[in-house]
Amino acid sequence: MKFSARILASLSFCHLLNDLMQSLLPSIYPMLKQTFGLSFRQIGLITLVSQITASLLQPAIGVYTDRRPQPHSLAVGMSFTLVGMILLGFGLSFSALLVAAALIGLGSAVFHPESSRIARLASGGRHGFAQAFFQVGGNVGSAVGPLLAAFLVLPYGQRAIAWFALAALVGILFLWNVGNWYKQTGVFNPGAVAAPLARAPLSPRQTRVALGLLIGLIFSKYIYLASFGSYYTFYLMSRFNLSVRSAQLHLFLFLGAVAAGTIFGGPIGDRFGRRRVILWSILGVLPFALALPYVDLFWTRVLSVVIGLILASAFSAIIVYAQELVPGRVGTISGLFFGFAFGTAGIGAAVLGELADRTSIATVYLVCSYLPAIGVLAFWLPRINQAGRS
Repeated sequence: MKFSARILASLSFCHLLNDLMQSLLPSIYPMLKQTFGLSFRQIGLITLVSQITASLLQPAIGVYTDRRPQPHSLAVGMSFTLVGMILLGFGLSFSALLVAAALIGLGSAVFHPESSRIARLASGGRHGFAQAFFQVGGNVGSAVGPLLAAFLVLPYGQRAIAWFALAALVGILFLWNVGNWYKQTGVFNPGAVAAPLARAPLSPRQTRVALGLLIGLIFSKYIYLASFGSYYTFYLMSRFNLSVRSAQLHLFLFLGAVAAGTIFGGPIGDRFGRRRVILWSILGVLPFALALPYVDLFWTRVLSVVIGLILASAFSAIIVYAQELVPGRVGTISGLFFGFAFGTAGIGAAVLGELADRTSIATVYLVCSYLPAIGVLAFWLPRINQAGRS
């Protein structure tokens, strides 16, 4: 399949819209906490519902669409997000917030596995670049969400969130067009002869061990990211007495660094080997993470940017590395890893919220600073052939 910049751009843009809407939820936690009188535990539960809904369904959707590709499933998934945003804007109870979070998670569950598959199909063989380009759209959306929350939602209140349903509507239109392109690729042609699957580069046992190591690395990365996504604003407000808006601008700075780091990870992995990128990305964060709880506001800004840049480069490399371990199962692998990432982030947010309630928000960042040490697992990742590189 030839490289299609138009389809990759559409997917990345829709990923931006999808993750922008997802990131609005944690961005308004301070407002929801005050409006509904929520505890940190309840905030963690909102994140848990959103992320678990996505994580449990993504692998199943990936397996199903590997067997029966659905050309317009992406547009349908974005429709769930649209309903979730409207409910989030007009919900009057904690239960309504949980339902809205579940619908947003469901939309994400449908979006990620199939869009990752289409991105690989449109890559023209540049798999790392395509995955990173697709992923950076989501990271940009995650970065812009807190900024929009600071300037559009906080001044006008909860109901202003419902206006972001228009972003979902725009996404539906783009994704319908992507579905039309996908339908024309021949995947849906009953008479088409399936291309032979490439041989797995490792034995079944080696493949299982490698996938287990990758899952351990995802665990480390996404619990640490959950501490930023759900509690960084509270940490800054508590430790440095920042306003809500100022704290959200700092969160935007961190998420912007995550977006920048993501776009570099894929091409660097294509050139120098995904194993090296994975190792450098996660374990390389460790000294900066250990220093973060002890520095002043200026160095907190600097270190958070460095952490975001380095840590973000791993995910696209992990996804493509796993896809190469299990050829022909792009949807299954994408669903498994996106799902596990979101599930880990959800569980991590809930556990960290309980920890914050029992101790302090500063303790959360002290505990999480040791998580990147799990990156040592990358030393045991097998070397697989990737254009002559390992």
